Amino acid sequence: MADRQKFEAVQELLFLELKEGLIQRGTPAAQRERVEKCLKENTAGGKLIRGLAVVNTGFSFLKRPLTEAEHEELSILGWCTELFQAAYLIWDDIMDNSEYRRGKPCWYRAGGVGLLAINDASLLKSCIFILLQRHFRDHPEYLAFIELFNEAGFRTELGQLCDTTIGCNSIAGDMSAEQYTFIATNKTAFYSFYLPVALGLHYVRGASKENLEEAQSVLLQIGEYFQIQDDYLDVFGDPKTTGKIGTDIQDNKCSWLVIQALHSCTADQRQILIDSYGKRDPVPERRVLQLFDQMQIEKMYREFEERKLEELYKQINDIDRRGGLQSNIFLFILDAIRQRNK
Repeated sequence: MADRQKFEAVQELLFLELKEGLIQRGTPAAQRERVEKCLKENTAGGKLIRGLAVVNTGFSFLKRPLTEAEHEELSILGWCTELFQAAYLIWDDIMDNSEYRRGKPCWYRAGGVGLLAINDASLLKSCIFILLQRHFRDHPEYLAFIELFNEAGFRTELGQLCDTTIGCNSIAGDMSAEQYTFIATNKTAFYSFYLPVALGLHYVRGASKENLEEAQSVLLQIGEYFQIQDDYLDVFGDPKTTGKIGTDIQDNKCSWLVIQALHSCTADQRQILIDSYGKRDPVPERRVLQLFDQMQIEKMYREFEERKLEELYKQINDIDRRGGLQSNIFLFILDAIRQRNK
């Protein structure tokens, strides 16, 4: 499996390359320092699951130790996924008016940043394509790498569109499980789990149609589970552990919790949700929390998680290995997120 220390060492080299690129383009010192700070601040403190998954995919598929060159190049692709994540989290925090991320004020709330964070996030995303061009222009899968990041961006933006507009334009009673699945699959699952593994498979020339379809079928399910965990932690997680204050109830989010409540509520309980969910006021928020408690939503989540993990481990155990896919590609990811508390 990937060596986190070696993976992080590649980050330092890449950031030095990007700094040199800014100098070559004549970027003034103050603005260059701002970009460097943005890079460091917004890629720090994460679990690096996405980035390490790229390296682990290559290692697992090849079934041998990686050469130094292979490890470095897979790590570069891994850091591109981390930059992608960093950019979209900045945009997401702005749209959600979030206060904290990983225990610190969100980037747009940092001193002297504000809405210029929108451009900062765009710069982070552009860095992906600068790095791809520099390191993979002559790689046979260069076009596939670019297409994967473009597809991931489009899907994430579609998911974000639905997440935001449903929250703005719907009352709780109109939200559906189908809407939720679309948001979870596109806003979170595709870029968080399918993208890293697909990049790794393309790098080692293991990206057959069958392998990609098999991987996607497993990874989108893992990704939906991950989003459901996020929804649970937003309401029931400890902010000291999660590093952020949950806002889904006040923001009228189409979350797994409210979908479950709507599915099993009485007529009176449904009216409480319609009247109280999505109100930017702590009083109706408390009414929703009391209703969730009354309906035992937390217990419902625990039971769901137990069933879902059993299903996922079975699905991983049953993958088609004829094309070279290995179960430990998926086990690394699932083991890293199962029963997480942040």
